[in-house]
Amino acid sequence: MAGSAPLVGILALQGAVREHAAVLQDLGARVRGVKRPSDLEGLWGIVLPGGESTAIGLLMTEYGLREPLRSGYLPTFGTCAGMILMARRIEGGEPPWLGILDVAVARNAYGRQRESFEADLEVGGIGQVRGVFIRAPYVTEVGHGVEVLARDHGGHAVVVRQGPHLATAFHPELAGEHRLHAAFLAGLDGPAQAPVGAVAG
Repeated sequence: MAGSAPLVGILALQGAVREHAAVLQDLGARVRGVKRPSDLEGLWGIVLPGGESTAIGLLMTEYGLREPLRSGYLPTFGTCAGMILMARRIEGGEPPWLGILDVAVARNAYGRQRESFEADLEVGGIGQVRGVFIRAPYVTEVGHGVEVLARDHGGHAVVVRQGPHLATAFHPELAGEHRLHAAFLAGLDGPAQAPVGAVAG
């Protein structure tokens, strides 16, 4: 991180926005809730929190955020539903929302709400982290340039990185886990340059 504290957006349409904000602020980042395209201006990166991926995707579209985010110019950290939003393919035929991460994902891969669980995972370059899995997805396919950083007990990829983008199938913020957010922040080096007209509105 160069210069001043990084300014990180959190997509504030649904999900664990406050929990992510608390972790980022603990790590020294400045935080801005993102609800409209103009909120993207000056951001170094953005977090897509968990929630209901279809609902968040529809709201992103309604508020004009889908197009600028799908350009992929902004380093993105997605957790749970955020991973689904980032994926290039969603199993079951649902069209992709952003398609900025070259993976296929299965929604609700571990079952419904009652099958939620916590697990310790070994994450490459970070060590053992605690993850909270709530109606969580997992990755079924990875494309060229995607690095798998962690797998679950069944061998499914649950933490992946591609270029400036990072995604987890679980909620690190609900377990008080800071190191994945810190890894994301470490890759940010200044305000991202948006395509012309991308953050108007």
